[in-house]
Amino acid sequence: MIQTKFPSILVLGSTGSVGEQALDVAAQCGISVRGLSAHRNWKRVAEQARAFHVKTVAMTDESAARELRAALADTPICVKGGAEGLLEMIRESDAAFAVNSILGEAGLIPTLTVIESGKNLALANKESLVVAGEIVMSAARQKGTRITPVDSEHCAIFQALRSGRHEEIKKLILTCSGGPFFGKKTKELEGLTVDDALAHPTWSMGAKITVDSATLMNKGFEMIEAAHLFDVSADQIDVVVHRESIIHSMVEYIDNSVIAQMSVPDMRFCVQYALTAPHRTPAVIPPLDLISLGKMSFYAPDEQTFPLLGAARRAFLAGGGVPAVLNAANEVAVGAFLDRRISLLQIFDTVLKVIDDMPKAKEAHTLSEILDADREARERAAARM
Repeated sequence: MIQTKFPSILVLGSTGSVGEQALDVAAQCGISVRGLSAHRNWKRVAEQARAFHVKTVAMTDESAARELRAALADTPICVKGGAEGLLEMIRESDAAFAVNSILGEAGLIPTLTVIESGKNLALANKESLVVAGEIVMSAARQKGTRITPVDSEHCAIFQALRSGRHEEIKKLILTCSGGPFFGKKTKELEGLTVDDALAHPTWSMGAKITVDSATLMNKGFEMIEAAHLFDVSADQIDVVVHRESIIHSMVEYIDNSVIAQMSVPDMRFCVQYALTAPHRTPAVIPPLDLISLGKMSFYAPDEQTFPLLGAARRAFLAGGGVPAVLNAANEVAVGAFLDRRISLLQIFDTVLKVIDDMPKAKEAHTLSEILDADREARERAAARM
């Protein structure tokens, strides 16, 4: 039986790539959007708010909030400003689900607020679990919050895990496109530009995540996210490069059966399934044509040329605040690269050296301690620019 009733939602980070696709899903499926949030792009939020007749919008940049209030003065839409305004919107909304597609560590406190407010969470902000995975998952268990993943890889694993019991998992296999620099060696990465890094072969994403895909840092983050989401150890997670991005990830069971989820590379399906799982509803994406595809390829990732994947695994094993340090240093370094202030290879150097310089970060376990490690890592990374 087809389920056609969707929950009402908030879309946090509505002007980003995933946020825009979440709104496209909402429009196609008739989903009620109760609220939106963004940082500075008030003009786009004004368009979205009118199109979806939302009750509330939140702009974390106060000046953008003022502009938006003026732009929506002829509507009953409530406009909240600042970081606290965003949290107020989450707490006060009657939405059943929040789609968190906020970029970076900034999405962590909203994730925890969604959980505390009793809403279910469609999570596209992987940094919430990278930075404070144990805290987030513990809070979700205590509140009985349903967390469904929006990342294509975790959405695929989430589906494949319905084929067996947790104790029957042998390994999770995360697929990786390899990004625009697949096959290159370290020497060939010298002199590559921002434009080169943003030329992703299969996915259309925001600039930061596209650079992370180019460096394989994104796959490292996804490994940490998967370990927390699915309660597995680091040695139960493998990464395989799959250039076509048709198999989104796989689960291998103890009988050596491998269950894979396939579809065209389109994040709208992931948003749709996150909101309706375990039920399925009519498609919002094109069908997969295997005949036209013809073939699929698989390769081992090159961790020598792209050392951040291995660094992510080590950070997860170290625990404490080390994954937060990894993420913070990377955010600063990628920002500097996008501003054309450092080279691609300096991203690697910055992240690895900041982690080495903060061995005590593994002793950070509370939220305040982890956020302190995050701030110190940002300062150390910025000092290297």
